[in-house]
Amino acid sequence: MEILGLGIVSVSLFVGFGLLVGILFGFFGMGGSFFVTPALLVIGYPAPVAVGSGLAFVFGTSVIGALRHRDHGQVCYTLAAVMILGMTFGIEVGTRVVFLLADLGSADVVIGAVYVGLLGLTGLFVLRDARTDGTDVRTGRIATEVRAIELPPMVSLPGGATVSAWVILVFGSGIGVLSGCLGVGGGFLLLPVTVYGFGIPTGIAAGTSIFQIMIPGAFGTFVYAQSNAVDIPVVAALLVGSALGARIGASATRLVNEADTKGYFAVMLLAGAVATASKQVSIVYGVETFETVSAVLIFGTSVLVSGAIVHLWIDSLRKNRQRRSPRTH
Repeated sequence: MEILGLGIVSVSLFVGFGLLVGILFGFFGMGGSFFVTPALLVIGYPAPVAVGSGLAFVFGTSVIGALRHRDHGQVCYTLAAVMILGMTFGIEVGTRVVFLLADLGSADVVIGAVYVGLLGLTGLFVLRDARTDGTDVRTGRIATEVRAIELPPMVSLPGGATVSAWVILVFGSGIGVLSGCLGVGGGFLLLPVTVYGFGIPTGIAAGTSIFQIMIPGAFGTFVYAQSNAVDIPVVAALLVGSALGARIGASATRLVNEADTKGYFAVMLLAGAVATASKQVSIVYGVETFETVSAVLIFGTSVLVSGAIVHLWIDSLRKNRQRRSPRTH
């Protein structure tokens, strides 16, 4: 028996994976495609379909997560609006690059290589900051230097700081190009940019990142769907699972300290980099062992980190409940 072209087992697996990714995206403020797109590549989907389906998943999960973060007051709408303008332009450019690479027959290799580089470098940067517990002087200096660029109009940020709208547009356009090329909503780049580049607290950065990838995610999905590069049954199964996971992840951001959040984020990025690299090695040299390693990393890391987040969430809720409960003698 099949459902919309997918077997029962396949549907169950995608729903389960969607639940895990939903927890991760709600917690880290990403649409989840930074893990979904590599996973589809690992399974064997063509690059344009993996990218298009990743963007479609971004749109669906971002709507779910944005509503949850809005309830917690963790969205900076002004910053999101300006960033969206830049990202929408960048996605159009990035999308054209992907189809050009596909015509040349080099899309899989190039996209995989860029993924490895970006995930690895970003992961190492975040890991360093997590280990210093946010006290690294060079890390804090980045936000100071960005805020020092005073090109009107200026955009007010949480905490009273301001950043030039032109600077935000440049960042947004760059992330948009990468989003269109890699099939991500830009969340795994948006979170570091808003935290380290603009100096916004992690919780608000997560909520704002999710909110601002909705429109670019919808635009990217539309562009890829026109070329039949979106696997709707797969995206639907993923979204079913992510609906519940996103609520858990978004709630956990209010209960876990920033150092732990950054640490888990770094682990996810580095695992994605190694998994994608292993997949590329298996393709080039035909070694099936590396393909197995890639699949284990992608799915194993999502299970471990999601489980850790849920454990911290439940533990924090339990401790809060005990503090509020009157003592009995």
